[in-house]
Amino acid sequence: MPAPRPGPIVVDASLLAPTGATIDRLARRQLAARRAGRHVLLRNPSPALWRLIGFVGLDEVLRVEPRGQAEQRKQLPGAEEERQLVDPSL
Repeated sequence: MPAPRPGPIVVDASLLAPTGATIDRLARRQLAARRAGRHVLLRNPSPALWRLIGFVGLDEVLRVEPRGQAEQRKQLPGAEEERQLVDPSL
């Protein structure tokens, strides 16, 4: 029976600052993990950190842990659905 494949290295990214230094450290950890036959999986990155990862082109390399389905929220009274505005110049 073959040995089980090692799981990902999960990094809680919720408190990481969205800076270039953070991206550098995460990319270096991913590289070291891949050399060891594993990969890094980010948990709960802030939207700013996730946008920065995409901006520098590492969103295919630094993956985010998938989340469960979001719960359906009750719509507040007076709230409207998002929709396209009609362009009056047409």
